[in-house]
Amino acid sequence: MKIHKALWFGLSCIGIVLLMIAFLTPWGELTTGHIGLLMLALIVVAIMLGFPTAFTLMGMGVLFTFLAYYMQSADAGRSIGQTLDLMVQRTYATMTNDSLISIPLFVFMGYLVERANLIEKLFRSMHLALARLPGALAVATLATCAIFATATGIVGAVVTLMGLLAMPAMLKAGYSVRLTAGAITAGGCLGILLPPSVMLIVYGATTGVSVVQLYAGALFPGIMLAVLYMVYVIIVAKLRPDMAPPLPVNERGVPLSPEARSLAATGYTRAVSGMVAAMFKGRRNRDVPFGFLLRNMATALAPLALTLLLVAVVHYGVTRPQVVYDIPAELQLGSGGFDSGSGLSEPDVGGLAEPPSGELAEPPSSDAGSSSLAEPPGTPAASGGAQTPAAEPVAPDGAAAQSVPAPKGFWIFVAVCAALLVVFYAALTWARLEIFKMLMSSFFPLAVMIAAVLGSIAFGLATPSEAAAMGAMGGALLALAYRRLNLPVLRESVFLTAKTSAMVCWLFVGSSIFSAAFALLGGQRIIEDWVLSLGLTPIQFLLLAQVIIFLLGWPLEWTEIIVIFMPIFVPLLNAFGIDPLFFGLLVALNLQTAFLSPPVAMSAFYLKGVSPPHVTLNQIFLGMMPFMGIQVVAIFLLYMFPGIGMWLPTVLYR
Repeated sequence: MKIHKALWFGLSCIGIVLLMIAFLTPWGELTTGHIGLLMLALIVVAIMLGFPTAFTLMGMGVLFTFLAYYMQSADAGRSIGQTLDLMVQRTYATMTNDSLISIPLFVFMGYLVERANLIEKLFRSMHLALARLPGALAVATLATCAIFATATGIVGAVVTLMGLLAMPAMLKAGYSVRLTAGAITAGGCLGILLPPSVMLIVYGATTGVSVVQLYAGALFPGIMLAVLYMVYVIIVAKLRPDMAPPLPVNERGVPLSPEARSLAATGYTRAVSGMVAAMFKGRRNRDVPFGFLLRNMATALAPLALTLLLVAVVHYGVTRPQVVYDIPAELQLGSGGFDSGSGLSEPDVGGLAEPPSGELAEPPSSDAGSSSLAEPPGTPAASGGAQTPAAEPVAPDGAAAQSVPAPKGFWIFVAVCAALLVVFYAALTWARLEIFKMLMSSFFPLAVMIAAVLGSIAFGLATPSEAAAMGAMGGALLALAYRRLNLPVLRESVFLTAKTSAMVCWLFVGSSIFSAAFALLGGQRIIEDWVLSLGLTPIQFLLLAQVIIFLLGWPLEWTEIIVIFMPIFVPLLNAFGIDPLFFGLLVALNLQTAFLSPPVAMSAFYLKGVSPPHVTLNQIFLGMMPFMGIQVVAIFLLYMFPGIGMWLPTVLYR
């Protein structure tokens, strides 16, 4: 019987790991640190053999923890007790981690939004809105995946739904199987990068990096990656029309309602001018109800109203007067008894000095006739029995608070918004108004929910857990508004949420026990000493770490990479002066490969499960390869221009 190529690949990887264990382990001088490295290699082999990750981590951790304690004391009973104590402590610490509270809520929000049946309407409206672009169907697929990923974050659901919806349409339009499969799988994987991503929560909880800052930092890299995908598709469609044929003219339009056809027949090709003329010259359009004109005019003017609201909020933010606090000189840093240096200084004496006398003395009093304690320097004197606060907000120069003039950048922003509005209304024909109404019913409800969830996190109005709860309620309201919220949907969403959350929590428990065993055996110390002995520069260390993570993405999933290997890499960051947040963004972008790299490319198997019989797994794998190359380009761009990821968290939180 012919063995599948993926199986050969997996067996080859296992064989390579076993050979490295056999030849690189110093069997004659075996220490506890080497046993820790042996445990790390064995866990990779066990996972590749198909054992459940969470319980494999837990079992290996318990076994090697007992071995570590036993090698220290040679007392089996005591070692068992210490191992069980450590297991309980690690499990309790994991289950009380506040960062994990948001995982079930975000997952529940994703499942409810998925079942609200918005993706079909969203894909249809995106397809029509982008119909004039080369490769319109593939670009619409990527745009739909990116938007839906920010609302769900569930890779399997997005890939499966787009496989059912977009793949038949793309194949029917003459798109190549490879481009079709690559666009769907790559677009679906954006859910593990774009917030609210469960992967970012797992990384933050594992490494101690703020989830809020990770969300802010991952937003622009995720958008950049989606834009790079779209640019690649457009270039392919331009250079190879046989792989992505242009849409026929009859599929680019949308049928007009009788009222819209009647208004278009009067000679007004632009929707807004036609409706204004119909309102003031009603005799020419007696068959068009006035309510129809009002509803469509309100829809057409919605972008103008939202833009004015946005400009007003930005204007308030940039012209709000800065509050200056009048802090007494004695309380200011670098004055009085404080050291004026750049940091905290050590005391002059080598240790704590004894008081000069054998007993404690009362502090000297400024008043000979009073023995009360004196006020500390800088305390304002009482006046009329009342005291003034030590620091009061005052306007600069003591004058009344006045608005700050708007900077030049604000007026550039206003000019850009005005230009976009002019272009929008100049191009708003009757057909485009119908497409815009389709977007209003499919895209904007999702956009409002996404903006509420992510905006409340970004601006500090809510913690990730509170925003996740609000998102779960928003998902339920969306499903209710589209009449999809019923008992079977709710029951299935709750079941899948519990299943996913339990998997993540057990992964954390197993990872915590495994990391404890690895540290007890001294494996972490050996790796740190080895890396530091190489004399690497920060650039070389970053390249080495990203190459290792990229290679690990071929046989392992992102969950194993984060919970096993991130606790090894993160302690080394301080030695090289690397920001853990920036490193996390590089890792998050790099881990896209875990869903696109065979043989453990889960998105390929999701798509294969809903593909036509003639679409093979090899075709799907080959279609994903160019998008993996784009991911490497995105990692390079993020490294060369760190502001892509670091600008937003720096502005908001630092």
